[in-house]
Amino acid sequence: MRDTERLSTAAHNRQRRGDGRGRTDDAASEDPGCPGSLIVVSNREPYRHEYEDESTDDDGSDATGDGGLPTGTDGGARSPAATRSITVDEPTGGLTAGLDPVVRETDGTWIAWGDGDADFDVTDERNCVAVPPEEEDYTLRRLDLSEEAVDAYYYGFSNRVLWPLCHGFPGLVEDRPTDFEWYRRVNERFADAVGDHADDDSVIWLQDYHLALAPRLIRESVPEGATVAHFWHIPWPTPTTYQHCPAGGRILEGLLGNDLLGFHVDGYADRFLDCVERFLPSATVDRADRTVQYDGRTTRVVATPMGVDAESYDRDARSTERDRLSSLFEEYGIPQGTALGLGLDRLDYSKGIPERLAAIERFFERNPNWRGEFTFLQKATPSRTEIETYEDYGEHVRSEVDRINRRFGTTEWRPIVYTEDVLPREDICALYRHADVMVVSPLIDGMNLVAQEYVAASVEGDGTLVLSDRTGAHERLGSHAVTIDPTDTDGFAAQLEHALTMPSYERRRRMNTLRQRVFADDIEAWMDTQFDWIRRVHGDPEESETSTGSDSGSDSTEPTPPV
Repeated sequence: MRDTERLSTAAHNRQRRGDGRGRTDDAASEDPGCPGSLIVVSNREPYRHEYEDESTDDDGSDATGDGGLPTGTDGGARSPAATRSITVDEPTGGLTAGLDPVVRETDGTWIAWGDGDADFDVTDERNCVAVPPEEEDYTLRRLDLSEEAVDAYYYGFSNRVLWPLCHGFPGLVEDRPTDFEWYRRVNERFADAVGDHADDDSVIWLQDYHLALAPRLIRESVPEGATVAHFWHIPWPTPTTYQHCPAGGRILEGLLGNDLLGFHVDGYADRFLDCVERFLPSATVDRADRTVQYDGRTTRVVATPMGVDAESYDRDARSTERDRLSSLFEEYGIPQGTALGLGLDRLDYSKGIPERLAAIERFFERNPNWRGEFTFLQKATPSRTEIETYEDYGEHVRSEVDRINRRFGTTEWRPIVYTEDVLPREDICALYRHADVMVVSPLIDGMNLVAQEYVAASVEGDGTLVLSDRTGAHERLGSHAVTIDPTDTDGFAAQLEHALTMPSYERRRRMNTLRQRVFADDIEAWMDTQFDWIRRVHGDPEESETSTGSDSGSDSTEPTPPV
């Protein structure tokens, strides 16, 4: 039977950590609970090998070859450049950092695209390297993709088709002639790599939208006893939007190669089932159990919201000195003593940054007494600038910041401080800890981990989270955040005023509840839940007696996974 005592103890310890007192020894020693040998498959790699400087080889050529992307075939080690030292970038946050210790504990394998300029100078003839450096706990298998493949598979079909569709922007879809064919070929490469490492007891866990075709390809090439699972980290669109997807039926068929398919929230899981019913009429959908029968196989669909490493953000925030915040204020020209609002986003059209700027402008129109007393710091990270839509979006955001600052700013104060600087973790945590208001206002977001990071780092408990009702995180945090519709400029501005003028006791009451939720449902809890579901579909005999239920919230009396 299921180890319910271990799981319930883990949940209790996470709830205790909501007061910021740190991980208990029991929680730290828990095993990850994977029922078989784990193979993680993702576009992004957990460790990247880079040359320490920009020097060249003895013959004067660039050691990385074609534009920094190795262009060979999958196989054959490279000789490292004798005169250049190599450094290793390690996982810094989110899913990659969360999964790394799990794969280390299971002595597993991680398969990913190798995009570091020295990645293939350290691998063996199978393009494998032991990681982490010096400890060598698991195998990292790298795929060597050509520049053409990356442009079409990653910058093409993944981010010109699937990303805008899943975020509700069908008008931004760019269906270039060869992108889907490259997407298919790269997914085949991933599937072939999995086949090299999988056995009858393997658990193959794929991550996100870059690999939608891979599950069916993997299922056709691995032993029958292996389990194929997939977590889709971004939203899933409605059928009305999904009908604009080139090769939409192929994408659904690929995903139905999974034994288990996970989304963050119920709405996304239900939309996926809607699309299967509409576009794959030969599939049989059971809404109560959230299962799909297709082509002789069963796929279970679940909704399991992802958390963050709350303990580490709490710890890092506590270690920051107040002087660090003063230095940041000085560096960015923020007057000491002013209230601080914070936005932290990629420059992506789904994040709603122009709508946020419009609300800030309306706030200062209505509240002239806050001019000079409140500064909004917007940290933006340029992203996918090879795609024209992203480049145009960034230019629009910068021009709006300049316009608003010209309208309201003085020689001593700017209403909006905008930066694209790369900020170290300690600076991010200092800003999280001391921001009076954190604004998270995407037009749509699968989950949004920034909102949870801010809560975990708010160790004084007196900040306020302003949160879009269109994020997955709103289902968990919305009742005690200040909720906004990101497209309602007047309402958004009013909620900003509410957040800034809220009594101290009300801020603390809200933040205390938010912190309890973020610590109870952290990344560790999420992975416990993932592996509990995987044990069910993997056919673990100890699980089969009790684990036959659904997470759908239906009237079924069958049990759901403990958290």
